[in-house]
Amino acid sequence: MPHTVFPREKFADPHITAKGEARASVDWRGLKTLWLNTGTLCNIECANCYILSSPTNDRLVYLKLSDVTPFLDEIDSLGEGPKEIGITGGEPFMCPDILQIMETILQRGHHLLLLTNAMRPMMRPRIQRGLQDIHARFGDRMTLRISLDSHDSAQHDAERGDGAFAEASKGLAWLAGQGIQVALAGRQSLHENEADARAAYGELAKRLGLRLDSSDASQLVLFPEMVARDDPPEITTACWQILGKDPADIMCASQRMVIRRKGAVQATVAACTLLVDDPTFELGVTLAEATAAPVKLNHAWCASFCVLGGGSCSA
Repeated sequence: MPHTVFPREKFADPHITAKGEARASVDWRGLKTLWLNTGTLCNIECANCYILSSPTNDRLVYLKLSDVTPFLDEIDSLGEGPKEIGITGGEPFMCPDILQIMETILQRGHHLLLLTNAMRPMMRPRIQRGLQDIHARFGDRMTLRISLDSHDSAQHDAERGDGAFAEASKGLAWLAGQGIQVALAGRQSLHENEADARAAYGELAKRLGLRLDSSDASQLVLFPEMVARDDPPEITTACWQILGKDPADIMCASQRMVIRRKGAVQATVAACTLLVDDPTFELGVTLAEATAAPVKLNHAWCASFCVLGGGSCSA
């Protein structure tokens, strides 16, 4: 009888772990959120950005409205009613078609969640006028979620550059003044507990005039720190029961993300918002293709962010 050969390295085999155990996977449970990544170009370069967005990184190019509409058509064909459509980047407000994309999503009856750093791209007059118009017509079906690396200005600027906290605060205050629905996405420091983090972000929101309940996980999303040097365990089929986790709660059970690579002839669908650089997690050119098979949790971030960290980009 031949010997079973186990992979020497962790996360090397989609089916078994380095210890030879069956790797966990996540079945598709139906669409909750479709994410659109408008490209990896960004006005800033954060030290901890998981997809290395920057003013020069264009390996994911700007989405055009023509890239987006086939996926909205496919959602309509499901006959399941409105969905949450999330927009992320990079910085979405740098995308030339962003206002048209936002308007089309809302005209189709969906709920829009857009992630932004609320800095200079958002504060350009054309974008401000567009946001005012969209808010006037669609109200709270549009939410802008502003990312902050800390509620502390010094820690935030250490990640994003001097003056970044003040500029984001200016953008947040402008949004509050317009009555646009705002949520926050904050990092929870490795050295603070959730209650303290929520209280601190809540105080910041109050100072900026935001209508925000920091105890509500949909209004303040706290993300765990993802440290590259971490060595998370591989997730096996036995882990669901051991950890008391339900695979239906994992991001890839109900979410996908549309991306377009530089030089690609069309947009494609990735398993989640995190894993845009691993071709293993690029699943097809339609939602039907991208949801046909279970997603194998064959990446360190599957463990550290989603399963052990409890993170999800959707509310």
